[in-house]
Amino acid sequence: MVKSDSSSVLVDSDVAEAETTAKEAFTQHRMLIVVGRCWVHYVGRATSRLEKGERILIAKVDGSVLIHRSVGYEPVNWMPGGSVIFHIQAKDSVLEIRAVRRKPSESVTVFFDQIGLVYSSRLRDSATFSLHASEEDMQKALLLKPELLEEGLKIISYEKKVEPGFVDVYGVDSDGKLVVVEIKRKTAGREAVLQLARYIEAIRGKADREVRGILVAPNIARDVQRLLATLDLEYKHLDPRKCAETLGRIDTKKLVEFFEEKTN
Repeated sequence: MVKSDSSSVLVDSDVAEAETTAKEAFTQHRMLIVVGRCWVHYVGRATSRLEKGERILIAKVDGSVLIHRSVGYEPVNWMPGGSVIFHIQAKDSVLEIRAVRRKPSESVTVFFDQIGLVYSSRLRDSATFSLHASEEDMQKALLLKPELLEEGLKIISYEKKVEPGFVDVYGVDSDGKLVVVEIKRKTAGREAVLQLARYIEAIRGKADREVRGILVAPNIARDVQRLLATLDLEYKHLDPRKCAETLGRIDTKKLVEFFEEKTN
């Protein structure tokens, strides 16, 4: 064993040593990682059983538990944090780690019969996470909060199919005019303006009211403003970081689910 004030590492340990280290990790509020051959029983949102295989168990200080296979970014079994009680015991050459939640009632039990690594650590992490949104995130932020673009805007649709392609956001402004929005993550250039113009032309041919075209981006190229004016289109500044902050503050759902709620 390699041990310090903030971490412990066991390699190819027996279950008795692993039990001691795991218990110390939970007592001292440390993160725990166990790598080895295990099987898993889960009862709660559903009931499942995962047969033997070599996997990684991660138990975090907030009570969240994740069991990972050697491929894929999603855990094969997991439990969220909060009000989790851990039970650890070594019996008949098997290390059992059981996590239980009362509300909602669920439990996951992991049985290890071979242990390659046990690691516990008191990680220190107080850094701020900054997310720069993608175009999809910017679109989602506008759907969730149209006033980011302008007050009184009501969203009708998104990814609307028109003959030249798909309109990012489609809505109606406070004056009843149709609004076609083209979103760009970076500096928007001439091609973005022409793309928006093609959408407007296709929609104006079928619409019974005035149609506005708005190019949304953090910046536009130097030669674009005159082209926008010539084509009677608008530009509005939107910072991707502001969209990321909006998504971070709102408990977002899938776009389809959210939009169905908004339009019903």
